[in-house]
Amino acid sequence: MPTVCDGASVNYSRGSSIVNKFDKNFEKCYHKRKYYDTKYEFIIPQMSHLKQSSAEIPAALGGTPVFERTPEAPFPRLEQWHQMTEAEAQIAYEMTLRNELSGASPTVQAFEAMWRERHQTRFAISVVNGTAAIHSAMFGLGVGPGDEVICPTYTWMGSITPALMLMAKPVFCEVDPSTLLIDVADVRGRITERTKAIIAVHLWGNVCDMDALMALSEETGVPVIEDCSHAHGATYKGTPCGSIAHAGAWSLQGSKSVSAGEGGMLATNSAALFERACLLGQVNRTVDIDAEHRNYAYLPMMGLGVKFRAHPLAIGIASVQMQKLDALNAGRRAYIDEISNGLREVPGVHSVSRYPGAEPAGFFGFPVHYREEELHGLPAQVFADALRKEGVLANNNPYPAVVGDGVPVFSGGMSTNSNPYPLLHTLPLFAQGLDIYTEGRGALCTPAMGGTYEGYSVGALPVTEKACSRLVFLPLLTNPVPHAAAGVLTAIRKSVAHAEPLARYARGIENVK
Repeated sequence: MPTVCDGASVNYSRGSSIVNKFDKNFEKCYHKRKYYDTKYEFIIPQMSHLKQSSAEIPAALGGTPVFERTPEAPFPRLEQWHQMTEAEAQIAYEMTLRNELSGASPTVQAFEAMWRERHQTRFAISVVNGTAAIHSAMFGLGVGPGDEVICPTYTWMGSITPALMLMAKPVFCEVDPSTLLIDVADVRGRITERTKAIIAVHLWGNVCDMDALMALSEETGVPVIEDCSHAHGATYKGTPCGSIAHAGAWSLQGSKSVSAGEGGMLATNSAALFERACLLGQVNRTVDIDAEHRNYAYLPMMGLGVKFRAHPLAIGIASVQMQKLDALNAGRRAYIDEISNGLREVPGVHSVSRYPGAEPAGFFGFPVHYREEELHGLPAQVFADALRKEGVLANNNPYPAVVGDGVPVFSGGMSTNSNPYPLLHTLPLFAQGLDIYTEGRGALCTPAMGGTYEGYSVGALPVTEKACSRLVFLPLLTNPVPHAAAGVLTAIRKSVAHAEPLARYARGIENVK
């Protein structure tokens, strides 16, 4: 029978102390038994839920977990989807045998042609990763020294770090707390005469308000780059994401919905942007642009001599992955919809909103809004820990080396490492600045370093800080084992139904000295 301490605890500030004390001090407590430390007897008798069956009680309070757990497998495998199969290995094998390892690869050319057709753009080119795709797009737009690039603080740093390489200043903006996507009204207030580009990140596969963004772009003349690294196959009002703005960039990194291991794609309808992108990183590749539309035809085909080209084997693997994308999106969409529909009548846990006409896809993560004020003040960390004790891998952090103890703490004691991504303005790089090129050069040089960069501090983007402190991430599944979604919902409902005793329990443990 599971003990109260069953499961691993997290390292999240105030929630960590609650969970750790919960596990350590009640490791002798068993459901419906009086075998517990007498020091804590004042808590157990208050729990009227002990009259319920073991299956109805959260495992965190001594009940039976929804999913069977063992020390060897504390989180049962709920996923049947296999991202890599024999087909990916076979194409890499065949390409290697025919020495299709560099240069003008027919596989790469076919993949880029397919990408253009699927995304309805004039141009598309493969690069080494998503960051290189954004770098190429920024360079294509002429981003350079003294310019500013606006980007949400809630994204992976590769959405903005190429600006630093071009000596442009990052300007972070808020997200819409309901969708977790770029807040167009906030962007408007941050545009200056130096603003050269806006990065619209389709975070977690959700789709930005592209009508509002493109209207702002047309009004101000500031171009938009779509970061589609989480949103493979997403559309907005029937138009593929990545083809709506001035350029679209995708990551094909190993954990993405379309994986090349490492790779990226850039697409655009602008010949001028595309030519400059090729000038930057496509050494020795000819550019398929009519001569009358070329501005750099006088340069040799090696351009600037830099290689951002993707490896042909990586693109070969991605070509197989693209054949599975629609099935992957259908599976994830069905699973997320089942969970979201099941949450409609559940207090405290709410689905992330979508803009009208948005059709999310890719689904790189599955966040939900958590409202502890609707659940008797139960901290999000303790709620997520209760789900983990049910065998549901909630709030898992795929970037533990990036977000850790050094990340600031925000409202309610919840640190940003409750999310897989830290808020960029809280990272030392952007908060404190860096003399990137030494001798007081670069966009992040503070006055003390000889520059004008002012840095950021906690509270600078309060809307996003609050929104991201109130998220819980649920497991993301593509082809779940039977009844997996129902089990996840049962775990959530159990924890919500017992929010009051869980909160009381947590407060009691926290107050014990």
